[in-house]
Amino acid sequence: MIDAVLKSAEERMDKAVQVYRRDLLTVRAGRATPAMLDKITVEYYGAQMPVNQVASVTSPEPRQLVIQPWDKGMLSEIEKAIQKSDLGIHPSNDGSVIRLMIPPLTEQRRQELVKQVRKMAEDARVAVRNVRRDANDELKKMEKGGTLSEDQVRRGTDKIQALTDKYIAEVDKLTTGKEQELLEI
Repeated sequence: MIDAVLKSAEERMDKAVQVYRRDLLTVRAGRATPAMLDKITVEYYGAQMPVNQVASVTSPEPRQLVIQPWDKGMLSEIEKAIQKSDLGIHPSNDGSVIRLMIPPLTEQRRQELVKQVRKMAEDARVAVRNVRRDANDELKKMEKGGTLSEDQVRRGTDKIQALTDKYIAEVDKLTTGKEQELLEI
């Protein structure tokens, strides 16, 4: 019984860290990566679609992205979506592709991005802690129901705390790496 709770908690904590890892890819670190556009959506036949599902996104140079829509009529929609986004990049539309030139980051923008990464890290830590709370509550319910003894619950909560510490350390490691990447010039 405790093993099922632990396994569920570990899977959910792992998912929280995976989401954080994916979110970090969308933070621009001075290099052009197609993942920067993951959160930008455009309207395509009445539905909101991510840019990477209506166009091919490539990075021919370290500071440039090229977006080539499969439907040429989407050029203006994609251009508007990029302008409305918080990327701070102005697209260049040549009639067949959109080019995004990634400017070097200013020191002020680097600090803003570090703050953004720290906020995302705190959100990930909160998600991991929420999983811990849910797992501990489940163990306490089992104790009240008479399925587990007090000692078993204590051992279970210790194991859950160890899992929590492991995943929070992973979030901290990812955060430190991203901060160093942002602050290197």
